[in-house]
Amino acid sequence: MNPMIRWGTGLLLGAFVAGSALAGARDDLSQFTKGLTGLDGTFTQEVYDAGGKLKETSTGQVQLSVPHLFRWEYVKPYPQLIVADGNKVWIFDPDLEQVTVRNQGAEEQSSPLSALFEPAKLDQRFVVKEAGKADGLDWLSLAPKTDEEASFRTARLGFAGAKLMRMEVEDAVGQRTRIEFAQWKRNPDFAASTFRYTPPKGVDVIGEG
Repeated sequence: MNPMIRWGTGLLLGAFVAGSALAGARDDLSQFTKGLTGLDGTFTQEVYDAGGKLKETSTGQVQLSVPHLFRWEYVKPYPQLIVADGNKVWIFDPDLEQVTVRNQGAEEQSSPLSALFEPAKLDQRFVVKEAGKADGLDWLSLAPKTDEEASFRTARLGFAGAKLMRMEVEDAVGQRTRIEFAQWKRNPDFAASTFRYTPPKGVDVIGEG
């Protein structure tokens, strides 16, 4: 599996998405998360180095369910599957025939995506600021209040109306991940197997099983 994809995965899902009333993106976030129990959509992810050079582009599908379940699947150019079942995070690399498993914990809760499913805790975990308009989107800036469990330095959520369209995350050394979301379906009926994972026979399983 390409190392840039692994970096982007760790940064965005964290090792895993009302505060003061503000206009613009904060209102968009409130509308987007109102009554939200789950999301199903597609994404295009770009990873840039600290100098702004594009290192990797990938596409896939994301499925999220309140409060801490997610399925993040990279399809192209390198397949990879990440499933969080509420207790464990499973990362399957088909090319390596390897599954990495670890406990799901505080790092996921400090992910930028936690803003989608626990907006009431947003101000507890992040310094939240309106970041103005750019590229036709209203932007909300998030910075972790503590560095102990944070997987990123800053994050920005871009909204068009009451719909999340983009997320940008920067790590401690200036590397940046940009994700464009599309085809959102709100509160879909997920199959019971969506957020469960059983390693295929014959693969190596590494970590906290």
